[in-house]
This record gives sequence, C-alpha cells and structure tokens, in this order.
Amino acid sequence: MPPNDLPAHAHPAGATVPVAAVQFAPGTEPADNLAAVREHVGAAVRAGARVVVAPEYSMFAVRRLDDRVVAVAEPLTGPFAGGLAAIAAEFGVHLVAGVIESADDGSARIRNTLLALDPAGEVVAHYRKVHLYDAFGHRESDVVAAGAIEDPALFTVDGVTFGMQTCFDLRFPEGFRRASAAGAQALLLPAQWIPGPGKVDQWTTLVRARAIENTVYVVAADQAAPLGAGSSMIVDPGGAVLAELGTETGVLSAEIDLGRLEEVRASNPSLALRRFAIAERAAE
Repeated sequence: MPPNDLPAHAHPAGATVPVAAVQFAPGTEPADNLAAVREHVGAAVRAGARVVVAPEYSMFAVRRLDDRVVAVAEPLTGPFAGGLAAIAAEFGVHLVAGVIESADDGSARIRNTLLALDPAGEVVAHYRKVHLYDAFGHRESDVVAAGAIEDPALFTVDGVTFGMQTCFDLRFPEGFRRASAAGAQALLLPAQWIPGPGKVDQWTTLVRARAIENTVYVVAADQAAPLGAGSSMIVDPGGAVLAELGTETGVLSAEIDLGRLEEVRASNPSLALRRFAIAERAAE
C-alpha cells in the first residue's frame, strides 16, 4: 500500500461495538485458567460486550519461561483452544486470548500465539508474536520462536475491523501502523507486561501513543499481579482513557464508536498525511 493511501475498507460511520478487556492472573494449571477466562467472559457479556480480550499467556503463565511452557504447548486444535472456542460459543461472543502453541520448526520451542474466535467458536484470525521479549533481563527467544511477517491479522465485528498485537510488540510502532493501514480501527493488545521500575508508566504511555498516532482504539488486556503489571486500559483514537484497572483482577468495558473515530480522523488525518512506508527488516 502506498504510504499516503487510506485503508480501502469502508464502514458504516455510526457503527458501534461494545468491547471488554479481562485482567486476571493465569497460573500453571490450564484448566483453572480456562475456568477463570470463562468466569470473566461471562461477566463481560453480562455488561454487554460483543468482543472480549484476555491476556497474553492466558493458557499458562510463569515468571520466567522455561521447559514448563514447552511441555504444555499444544496445536491450535488442542484442548485449551477448544475450551476457548466453547466459551465463545456458550456466550455468543468474539473472544481473543493468548495460547502456547507448539512450534512446527523442529526446535524445542513454542509460539506465543493469539487466537480470535467468533460466536460459533470458529477461529477467525490468529497472530504469532513477532517481537520477542529479549529485554530487561529476559530472553523469550530462548523458548519462543518468533512469528513470521505476514499480512496483518484482522477480523470484523458489526462493521468494525479489529487487529491484534502482543505485549512487547507495543514498543515497536510499525506493527500497529501496518494493522491500521490495512484497515484496523481497533487494536487488541493481550499482554503479560512484567512488573518493574517505571514499567507501568511506560505501558500507559505507549498504549496511549499507539492509539493517538494511528487514530485507532486500543484495547489492552494485561495480566494482573503478581506476574503482570496490571493497568489494563481501553483508549480511544484521541488518546482518552475510557476505562482502566490497577493491579487487581477484573473486567473493564467501553464502546468502539466509528463516529468518534471518524471525528478524530477528520481533525487529525495522520494516516493520510504520512510520508513513509514500512519495510520488513532482514533477519540477522
């Protein structure tokens, strides 16, 4: 797409979709984590949500990745993904959550994957994390195989187009820009944002920046304490925080409103005014 082209997708200007972000503390028992997802999805749907976003590593979470995550990895047709599909179908909702997928590259590694399921329980999109968390003393790449650079993972609900990114991707604006240029009007961000000095300030600043610079909604669902920094947020295309949490478990809700999005884009046409395209960087 030439850098000055607007997304080709046309949507009803008045379309609205209620969304929710789930913040909980996954542990090392996938069945317990699935039960927690189900409980929170139920609460989100009772609050009116049509799209529910759960955190990265909703399936299994530890402070540092090691052989334990490799041992629980499963294909996207496995029991945890099947459980997510059953939850989506039970509540008639689009559900996005992070799973630990078996890698198919012959290595003893996994893929950090987001699944998007529709109200029939069918997979409508998936995204394998591209930017691995090799920072702040962690080495995600020792255990996780990076996803291939593919077309942005998008799906549409009631006239609103959603894209997906994962946690550490937040520090790399190119992925968000690619998705917004491809037509995304809301970007979903499951995360396990590791706590530490200044990390919440960085998280909240970057979530709002990605919304502002791309004139999109951002729905950021982090893990709760102790393994996540919390601070899940829903931010509108102008950077206004519509809902947020602290470190506690909970569900936050807001509405994606394409009327508001068009209003922001009319006053700040940054997607139309941009002068640079994004090119894939060769692997080293």
